[in-house]
Amino acid sequence: MSKILITCALTGSIHTPSMSPYLPVRPEEIAAQGVAAAEAGAAILHLHARDPENGRPSADPAHFMAFLPTLRDETEAVLNLSTGGSAVMALDDRLAAPLQAAPEMASLNMGTMNFALYPMAAKITEWRHDWEKPFLEGSDDLVFKNTPRDIARILTELGQERGARFEFECYDVGHLYMLRHFADRGLVEPPYFIQFVFGVLGGIGADPENLDHMKRIADRLFGEDYAFSVLAAGRHQMPFAAKAAALGGHVRVGLEDSLTIGPGELARSNAEQVAKVRKIVEDLGRTPATPPEARAMLGLKGADKVAF
Repeated sequence: MSKILITCALTGSIHTPSMSPYLPVRPEEIAAQGVAAAEAGAAILHLHARDPENGRPSADPAHFMAFLPTLRDETEAVLNLSTGGSAVMALDDRLAAPLQAAPEMASLNMGTMNFALYPMAAKITEWRHDWEKPFLEGSDDLVFKNTPRDIARILTELGQERGARFEFECYDVGHLYMLRHFADRGLVEPPYFIQFVFGVLGGIGADPENLDHMKRIADRLFGEDYAFSVLAAGRHQMPFAAKAAALGGHVRVGLEDSLTIGPGELARSNAEQVAKVRKIVEDLGRTPATPPEARAMLGLKGADKVAF
């Protein structure tokens, strides 16, 4: 129980540049914040890309390749590429960069869901780019498509054919049963690394008892064959991290999930959040895992076997 994996999600596709001046957008910003987050104690970096000209979420492999080599050369961290991209992207676009890069690890969303970001738009009065407000407001009619066929394709093309292992992102209890289904089909093997996601409108709410429930169901479905990590959106980030660490789980922080470091206070970097959660988990008697320890715990293929 003592070793704990700290994942840092650097930029994501949910928040827009108008929300925080500290959100990394340009490749040099993503790289610099990734290096700093790794130095602060993150063993895993969860990665999305942005168009450097306007901050729009991007699936372009060139935008990923603008920062991946730097992170590979300047950190030991596990580089975990998103296959979720943005909910407005087609699956072919979402997979373009991961299939080219063949990373050690990738995220995998385990079910189709509403992905409602539109309440965020009401909190912003000045917009830096003309795409941001329509992007958020349009999510009142947005379905994030992750069908069983989509999931099977990712498991096959990225997992079986390229050797990646997965951060299984489960936004609700039904997603745990979907993962069990694919395990029973033989498309994924243990150890399973399951990311419980709380607080996204359309998924399970950020109520502490929901974490207990998700863990209880996962224990029944996967027994000793899994490890769980927790991310919670916005102000719930650190309280849920503390509860996860106390329960023997792992934690994820980063500006993808929350822009703040405390009530009403913007985090100035991803590393600031990593440093805070590191202190929380160490005060609970947990020791942050190093990147080599993370690779051993998750059964990863190794940084020398990626394609970037």
